[in-house]
Amino acid sequence: MRLYGVTGWKNSGKTTLMERLVAEFSGRGLSVSTVKHAHHATEIDHEGRDSFRHRQAGAREVIVASPVRWALMHELRGAAEPPLAALLARLSPVDLVLVEGYKREAHPKIEVHRQATGRPPLAPQMRGIRALASDAPPPGLALPVFALDDIAGIAGFILAEVGL
Repeated sequence: MRLYGVTGWKNSGKTTLMERLVAEFSGRGLSVSTVKHAHHATEIDHEGRDSFRHRQAGAREVIVASPVRWALMHELRGAAEPPLAALLARLSPVDLVLVEGYKREAHPKIEVHRQATGRPPLAPQMRGIRALASDAPPPGLALPVFALDDIAGIAGFILAEVGL
């Protein structure tokens, strides 16, 4: 599987770019999966649901299955967060995996940068960043820079980077 990341500061537009890239790649006939990293306790289950009750009772893993989808929830129960590589190993094979977050990992990524965040780009000090998608590209950055809405251009760049 080929892997490419989308990174940037909070509220820079990472999820919007991910959503648009998934649609673009899927529209080109590629199979795409995503991994999203959260810095907080993400809850995808709801109190009172049977699966929630199973987890609360102490189940390590709970699978919820229906005719439309299935989901696996794994409780760490105090264990360390698994590394990205361990999570990727659990995915079914696809043409491309897009990763949101995990900015300190070495995989190639594009940084989403918005001037409104008031923060400088991560690119100069963060390994793996190969390009910038920005509303106001900073001067002197020695990386390709795309407009935030140039989805076809960004997608083409990513596909060339991963050899698809």
